[in-house]
Amino acid sequence: MQLKHLKTLLSPQDGAAKVTCMSWAPNNGKFAVCTVDRVVLLYDENGERRDKFSTKPADSKYGKKSYMVKGMAFSPDSTKIAIGQTDSIIYVYKIGEEWGDKKVICNKFVQTSAVTCLIWPADQAIVFGLAEGKVRLANTKTNKSSTIYGTDSYVVSLTSNLSGKGILSGHADGTIVRYYFDDEGAGDSQGKLATHCCPPYALAWAVNSIVAAGCDKKIIAYGKEGNVIQQFDYGRDSTEKEFTVAATSPSGQSVVVGSYDRLRVLNWSPRRNAWDESRPKEISNVYTITALAWKKDGSRLCAGTLCGGVEQFDCCLRRSIYKNKFEMTYVGLSQVIVRNLSTGTRVVLKSHYGYEIDEVKIMGKDRYLVAHSTDTLLLGDLATNKLSEVAWQGTGGNEKLYFDNENVCMIFNAGELTLVEYGNNDILGSVRTEFMNPHLISVRLNERKQSGVEDNKKLAYLVDIKTIAVVDLLSGYNLAAIGHDTKIDWLELNETGHKLLFRDKKLGLHLFDIEDNTKTTILNYCTYVQWVPGSDVAVAQNRGNLCVWYNIDAPERVTMFPLKGDIVDLERSNGKTEVIVTEGVNTISYTLDEGLIEFGTAIDDGDYNRATAFLETLEMSSETEAMWKTLSKLSLEAQQLHIAERCFAALGDVAKAQFLCETNRIADEAAKEYNAVDKAMDMYQELHMWDECIMVAEAKGHPELDNLRRTYYKWLMETNQDEKAGEVKENDEDYAGAVNLYLKAGLPAKAARLVLSRSELMTNSDIINRIAAALIKGDFYERAGDLYEKIGNYQRALDCYRKGNAFRKAVELSRTVFPSEVVKLEETWGDYLVQQKQLDTAINHYIEAGCSTKAIEASIGARQWKKAVHILELQDDKTSYKYYHKIAQHYASIQEYEAAERMYIKADRIKDAIDMYKQVGYWEQAHKLAVKCMKHEDVAVLYINQAQELEKKGKYKDAERLYITVDEPDLAITMYKKLKMYDDMIRLVGKHHKELLTDTHLHLAKELESEGRFREAEYHYLEAKEWKAIVNMYRVNDMWDEAYRVSKAHGGANAHKQVAYLWAKSLGGESAVKLLNKFGLLETAIDYAADNCSFDFAFELSRLSMKNKIPDIHLKHAMYLEDEGKFQEAEVEFVKAGKSKEAVLMYVHNQDWDAAQRVAEAHDSDSVADVLVGQARFAFDQKEYQKAEAFLLRAQRPELAVKYYKEVGMWSDAIRICKEYIPNKLEQLQEEYEQEAIKKGTKGVEGIVEQAREWEQSGEYVRAVECYLKVKETNNMALMEKCWMKAAELSIKFLNQEKTLEVIQTLGPRLIEIQKYSAAAELYLNMDLIKEAIDCFIGGEEWNKAKRVAKELDPRYEDYVDQSYKEYLKNQGKVDSLVGVDVIAALDMYVERGQWEKCIETANKQNYKILHKYVALYVTYLIKEGQSEKALNLYVQHGAPANTQNFNIYKRIFIDVINMPDKNSADAYRTWADLRDVLFNLCENLVKSSEANSPAHEEFEQMLLISHYYATRAGSLGVNQLDMITAKLSISLLRHTDIIPADKAFYEAGMAAKAIGWENMAFIFLNRFLDLCDAIEEGNLDALDHSDFQDTDIPFEIPVPVKQHILDDKREEIRDWVLTVSMDQHVEQILPADERETYEASLLAVNTGIRSLPCIITGYPVLRNKIEFKKPGKAANKDDWNKFLMAVKTTHSPECQDVLKFVSQWCGGLPSASFSFQ
Repeated sequence: MQLKHLKTLLSPQDGAAKVTCMSWAPNNGKFAVCTVDRVVLLYDENGERRDKFSTKPADSKYGKKSYMVKGMAFSPDSTKIAIGQTDSIIYVYKIGEEWGDKKVICNKFVQTSAVTCLIWPADQAIVFGLAEGKVRLANTKTNKSSTIYGTDSYVVSLTSNLSGKGILSGHADGTIVRYYFDDEGAGDSQGKLATHCCPPYALAWAVNSIVAAGCDKKIIAYGKEGNVIQQFDYGRDSTEKEFTVAATSPSGQSVVVGSYDRLRVLNWSPRRNAWDESRPKEISNVYTITALAWKKDGSRLCAGTLCGGVEQFDCCLRRSIYKNKFEMTYVGLSQVIVRNLSTGTRVVLKSHYGYEIDEVKIMGKDRYLVAHSTDTLLLGDLATNKLSEVAWQGTGGNEKLYFDNENVCMIFNAGELTLVEYGNNDILGSVRTEFMNPHLISVRLNERKQSGVEDNKKLAYLVDIKTIAVVDLLSGYNLAAIGHDTKIDWLELNETGHKLLFRDKKLGLHLFDIEDNTKTTILNYCTYVQWVPGSDVAVAQNRGNLCVWYNIDAPERVTMFPLKGDIVDLERSNGKTEVIVTEGVNTISYTLDEGLIEFGTAIDDGDYNRATAFLETLEMSSETEAMWKTLSKLSLEAQQLHIAERCFAALGDVAKAQFLCETNRIADEAAKEYNAVDKAMDMYQELHMWDECIMVAEAKGHPELDNLRRTYYKWLMETNQDEKAGEVKENDEDYAGAVNLYLKAGLPAKAARLVLSRSELMTNSDIINRIAAALIKGDFYERAGDLYEKIGNYQRALDCYRKGNAFRKAVELSRTVFPSEVVKLEETWGDYLVQQKQLDTAINHYIEAGCSTKAIEASIGARQWKKAVHILELQDDKTSYKYYHKIAQHYASIQEYEAAERMYIKADRIKDAIDMYKQVGYWEQAHKLAVKCMKHEDVAVLYINQAQELEKKGKYKDAERLYITVDEPDLAITMYKKLKMYDDMIRLVGKHHKELLTDTHLHLAKELESEGRFREAEYHYLEAKEWKAIVNMYRVNDMWDEAYRVSKAHGGANAHKQVAYLWAKSLGGESAVKLLNKFGLLETAIDYAADNCSFDFAFELSRLSMKNKIPDIHLKHAMYLEDEGKFQEAEVEFVKAGKSKEAVLMYVHNQDWDAAQRVAEAHDSDSVADVLVGQARFAFDQKEYQKAEAFLLRAQRPELAVKYYKEVGMWSDAIRICKEYIPNKLEQLQEEYEQEAIKKGTKGVEGIVEQAREWEQSGEYVRAVECYLKVKETNNMALMEKCWMKAAELSIKFLNQEKTLEVIQTLGPRLIEIQKYSAAAELYLNMDLIKEAIDCFIGGEEWNKAKRVAKELDPRYEDYVDQSYKEYLKNQGKVDSLVGVDVIAALDMYVERGQWEKCIETANKQNYKILHKYVALYVTYLIKEGQSEKALNLYVQHGAPANTQNFNIYKRIFIDVINMPDKNSADAYRTWADLRDVLFNLCENLVKSSEANSPAHEEFEQMLLISHYYATRAGSLGVNQLDMITAKLSISLLRHTDIIPADKAFYEAGMAAKAIGWENMAFIFLNRFLDLCDAIEEGNLDALDHSDFQDTDIPFEIPVPVKQHILDDKREEIRDWVLTVSMDQHVEQILPADERETYEASLLAVNTGIRSLPCIITGYPVLRNKIEFKKPGKAANKDDWNKFLMAVKTTHSPECQDVLKFVSQWCGGLPSASFSFQ
């Protein structure tokens, strides 16, 4: 949630003038602010100030400034404000509902000390705190206050939970106290909840925790039982000040805490189950926040400040606009404000359970709200502002909601209907139904108030399509189950839920009386029916009649009016009821008799006076008479005798009317006389109303009361009213007499009731037996059973229950007393219910009894088909087949054929299913079943015969369907063909024989054409895509118009032109011209005729209309004749066409040169040259070159002669002709010749060489050089080199310097390319190009020549040659040669290649520094590859120099080795010894270096000591005598767990101690190991308990191992062992101490602080018996030293000998080898 500043409601002042308190009204309409001057300002919800009033002191004599207002709160109804003041009083002001209403003090509560804070929770009294520490309650109704609880500390804050059912108080000593008016089933404790670290002035009770803050700059969230669950500490924030006030959002999911210039916002995260802090709202210059008030809908927060300002903030998670009609404001995860943009009305939608609301929708004509949360569904009615939230588990959003009923939302999901009443948070009811249609469901919820009925909620719905169920939603019981023989399509209860109207598919209207359980058919052919709103009057339409039942209790009495139209609606308003009818385009209304309608309503409401008044206005009729009777009966029952008298008078019942008249007269007279007791008593006696008479006597204390009672009793006995006499005895507490009278009256049930209620009678066996016998005799078996059960005679009780059919009580009794009888009773109960026709109820009892067959039969009998199927599916025997058959017949009867089919199959009656489908014409379904149980041939014959029968009856579609079903489409096609139903025939062919479709269309088209049905034929030709056939058909039949139409529509761009041409040709002459002009195709037709060789028709059309086209036709005719070989005729036509040249070309083409010459000379002189060229071309082809040359020269075309000579490769003749006739092209021809020579290869090159020699001989050296340079013969390298060198030679000799340099620079790269490096170098040297010459020698690997040239000609290039030589060696991989040139480069090359051994070997031959540089590189590589042991060996071989850059390498090797697994064994000695020796060598080198005694030196000494311990332990592990030394070494290593892995060290120490029986130490070390394992998994050591290792030198601050060093299975073994030992009382969890009273392995003494030397053999402290070595600081315990030496001598262990050898080196020699026990 974010806070956004909206406006300033009250501007701040310059000085301190704090806002003391603020409050929002629960209805969100008013906001109150109390300022420092004790004035209450009232604002509306928009922040506009509307009113104000001043508060008053408790005693005016002290003045108006004698107090401060400390608390203020609105009443739950928003009409009052409670003000708590420091002058020890609380005033309650009535402010009214409207602005400006007079402010009146309506309550005041005087207290014994100052009021410090005040709240007014919903549905509770005012709660306030006092300075003396009490929390009290002020009740505005009684005007009294009382103490809830008291403390000894000032109350600084008060708050309530969201529901207002619980309160919290914060006190000056930090105490937070909780109190519940009602804990709402939470079970939370009351009383002191927590003690905050400072006074909790800011206290808030949110949905999941309690938030408190104060002057220590901490915000702490407490759990439900006071545990701290979260803390926000701002102590280090210098800008933060103390927290002064807190407020909770109405949803309880956000808390705002105020401090100095700042509001901090906490939002509850349901996913994290914790508070998230949003970005704080910084407000500069407002100073301390003194008051906070949150609007009840959650949309606004107001903050009051120290300077008297009031700021208003918008509180919103997000906003959205829905359908441009509503604004959704999410003020919290579980709260949304929905505002209608057009009306401005608002509704606050809130989850009462705090669930997050996902999406809000507005449905049902924009009236109803629907929203989902994770576990609930929220619904609301915007019109009435009624909201509901019900539990609703995720359905994936598949439910459907219906809003047709204004009181209830109907939700349909997965076959279940759920009802939710708006304003109720519980599901009203839920039933199973498949019929979710508002017309098939009726819900009535308290729609009419009835006398004596508080709640009336009923539902009617369809169980199946023919069965209605009516349910009482309050009790959940079925009131009725109404079976019907026809499908039901409409139903509705009346408003009281006592009557049900329903209509079936046959339009029959039926009335069902739910109380009497009777069904009546009241109308046939009903097309409309509806209850009149607010009454029990029904309106319906029967064809042309309007039918009205004013008294539905008498359904036979119906009032009818003729109608012409149809009823469309029923309206009731303003005391008028109208039926709206449409008659054609007009709408008219029929007004019903409102008086009759009102009568029914008055009767239902119990207002008999109003009913009488209505009837008085009506004339007597059959309907009115029925109403008078109803009223008379009801008024007598209600003892309203005046009304009953009037009713009987209206009905003409004189006797009853006269009797009632007399009775009323007596009563009236008695009422007139004051205290006329005797007369009243006489009247009652006369009317034999003895009870009333005695009641009057008792009330007046009449002296004859006892006599009156005796008289009454005597009269009862005389008149044999034994029951009434018994009641008198019972009232007189003569219970035995009462029982006797009840038995005498034949009322054993009443006697039994009395006996059961009086314990003293239960002991009288005589009375019990008499009553029981009377009950049995009167068939009151159930009561007799109750009696027997009460006295403990369970067998007799069970027998009576059985006989009385009281099976429920029998079963309940049997469950506790006779369990074996339960099953039999359930079956008997079911049998009884079947006899009573209550089959649906019997089903469950049969199921309980395990009588599946009876359960099935009952289900079928009750028409509970689905239940029957469900039970059947659980059965295995074949007896169920017959029931499946019955169920199948039912489903077939209601046209649910698929269900029927399934049942028939399960009943093994597939043929019956087939017959069913055949009867209803479902042949496809029948076929699917038939193939399962019949042969294919039989099925086919059956269907074909049936199809032929249908064909005879003219049911062709049905016949077709049958043919298709048995895969015989050809028969259907043949049928349609025979019937000439070609469309259907084509449809089937297209579906079943697509490959024949075109042929079929063609066949039909031809057949129709032959019949003269051209249009139909045209359609089929088109379908076959044969438009040409259509054109031909119409053309043959001289229907040119149709042919032209078809060709234009379907024949493409030119088809219609062709048809028009043929049409015109058939006409000929002027007609043809007119036709073609009409279509605009004249010119096109002429061209077409000419193109198609119809020259006569073309000439005809041209002559008649377009003479300009004649030459074109002549030309086309000539070309046609030429193609035909008629050259003479073609020549004539060419000449007529003016195309003489075409005639010449024709003869040239045919090589008739004379004719060509003739025509050219006669008609086209320009073509003579073309003839000569043609002759020349022919001569060349004939290889008559001289003749051809002569023709071309005559034609003055020498360039063609050159071209032709070139084409035949006669270059010399070509050059000759070129020199003589076109010398300007000679050079170009020469170049072409050279290119051609190159293309021809060797022969061409030889020509170029020959040409070059000629140029050379003629002194044309430039051209000769160019020719030589053009030689590029790769197949003859010698020739090519020779030519190039010749070119160089000529250049050097005869050409200028510049040209020569150009030639040399061209030839050099060429020679290098062919690897003639020396020749190239020589050429470069001739031109003094030294660098290029050197590069050539380098390229040819002639290094000596290159060096010599550099040395002799240009020494600057000597280094260049040397560097190139090194690069050459590198590139060639000739490292060995490179060593002699550049050893460092060679070593680097070894490194690059990964040849580490060769590198180290070569480096070893160099100096020490170079060696260790590459050793370090190799070691770094090995460490990265995880080969630390191999890296260690390198330093073993080559020593460990004291280079600071190597320190990290040594440390890494050390860390890797101590972390290696499986190194706690004798086999690992060599590894530890190598590590020890390397570190020893390093430390020796460090002593001699500048790093001596540095921190690094000390660290490596420490590592050396650890490595020595590990090596000594590994050496000792192979010797049995040294097991104690091994254990001591493992234990000593624990003091180094800040370096070595702690878990591994404690494990090894514990196992070593365990191995030698030191169980105390083993237990402590292994327990520590398990704690470390858990800490490693958690990633920190915070939870470790160090108590066992206090006063030891075992470190606490150790690094967390990055991984577990011990496997899971071993850890579990250790865990089991530790658990076992912990139960052993002999094992003490304490480390052993020595003479120093210190842990025996600790070097540091606790008491003295003296640090002992560690033993070099065990690591234990060296105390008294010690052996000292030459090197200072080295010593050993004598016992351990002697034991080690003894083991070496006896076992000759090489490892132990090596240990001694190292000790000798390390400690400056060994002491005497003899053993000393001094």
